[in-house]
This record gives sequence, C-alpha cells and structure tokens, in this order.
Amino acid sequence: MKKIALGNTHLSVSMLGLGTVKFGRNQQVNYPQAFALPSNKEIIELLACAQDLGINLLDTAPAYGSSEERLGPLLKGQRHHWVLATKFGEEFVHGASQFDFSKEAAQKSIERSLKRLGTDYLDIILVHSNGEDKKIIEEQGVFSTLNEFKQAGLIRAFGMSTKTIEGGLMAVEQSDIVMVTHNPLHSAEQAVIAHAHKHNKGIFIKKAFASGHLQKISGVDPVLEAMRFIYQEPGVSSIIVGTLNPEHLKHNVACANQLME
Repeated sequence: MKKIALGNTHLSVSMLGLGTVKFGRNQQVNYPQAFALPSNKEIIELLACAQDLGINLLDTAPAYGSSEERLGPLLKGQRHHWVLATKFGEEFVHGASQFDFSKEAAQKSIERSLKRLGTDYLDIILVHSNGEDKKIIEEQGVFSTLNEFKQAGLIRAFGMSTKTIEGGLMAVEQSDIVMVTHNPLHSAEQAVIAHAHKHNKGIFIKKAFASGHLQKISGVDPVLEAMRFIYQEPGVSSIIVGTLNPEHLKHNVACANQLME
C-alpha cells in the first residue's frame, strides 16, 4: 500500500489507516449492526493482516473504551512498524461521553495513553472535539498545550478531529493534521481538505463509509465509490477504516490500490 507524506510532518502514513473503536467499545456507537468486542486472538490476526497489507497507521482514543489498553500489550515489540494516533478531550465513562479540554486533562490523558500503549512517545494526538471546535481552540488554547508536549518530545504531531467547517479551517492553520468527515453523503467539509492541501497540512478522513451504512452509497461497489469520491481530493492523506473483518480490510485495500493504478 502506498505511503503518503503527512503534510509538513516527518511522518509517512499508509493511504488507509485502521480505526480501533471496535476493539474496545460497542456501546453508544452509530453502526448499523450490534457487534461483540473481539478476542485478543482476533485483534492480533487483524493487526497482522493490516501489516501484511502495508497499513502502518493505527487510530485509537481514550473514548474508544478499552482500545488503548488492549492495543498496548498486543503491539509489544512492534512499535517501529506503526504510526500511532490517539486523542484527548473525550472520555467514555459509564456509557456516556464526558469532555475536558484543559491543559491538566491533556497532560493526564497523554501520560495515560503513553502508559497504556507501552511507548515513550505518541506519533500523533488529536483533540477529540465535542462539536464546539471554535470555542475549544480559542478559549481552551489546546494547540498551544499540545505544542508544548511536542517540544518536549512526547508527541511528534498534533491536530484535531473536527465537526465544523470553521473549526476545521482554524485547525488547519494552527496544527499539523485535521480529521474530517467526508464521503458521498457528506461533502460540506471539502473546504477544509482544500485548505489543508494549500497549506501542506495532513488530512485524515473519518466516516468514509457513512459509519457502515453502505446501502446509502450508490454504485455496484459502495466501498470503491466512496474511496473514488474521497481520493479525488488531492489533500487527503489517509482514510481511517474501522473493521473487525480481515476480508473487509483486504477489500478496502484492493479498492484503494485499484484507484491508484
């Protein structure tokens, strides 16, 4: 799988990244079907499959239940194979999300993520927005906070998983990477992707397949059509796909490779 230079960072990421929310959380998620959390054996097999396919980007978060805690031991001895991206700002506690974007919360979250993931640095950390992007950026000073951790060597790059166009544009100008929703059913944030491309900043795509609601995407192969739509934007660095099925992952990679031929 082709690797892409991630904006003006020194990181290179595969065109597809593996999202890991399903490794640790199956409550209050917007997927079409319920699912059981995978066993360690199933996660190990999926990670091996991803690595064999050339995927080097893993996306996790404290809000993904036990995802970080489960990944850490399973990645032991493999740290150099992966670009690890996690988040801060959202916690999932007793079946509900809680948000705290303070400097104290950032430090606590980063230190905990380092411990859980068994590493002494994080490649990427994103602010896990609650939808109030502008307020979080302007009033909480999250990017100044994360830049301090970057200068200290605890993280290599930082950004924000945004939910608004205005917030996305601000994040492009003040951070390294922005994660946006973009698919054939939701293209409103295309302006953020274009702005990132202009300023040589990284873009991760979330909800590429409409959170698994593929029946809403037209075409013989909705996965291929969604990727075709997304990759037509030159500013896209990587699409984050969340699956527990190795065959689905292989198909996703095959579609991406087909579009790059």
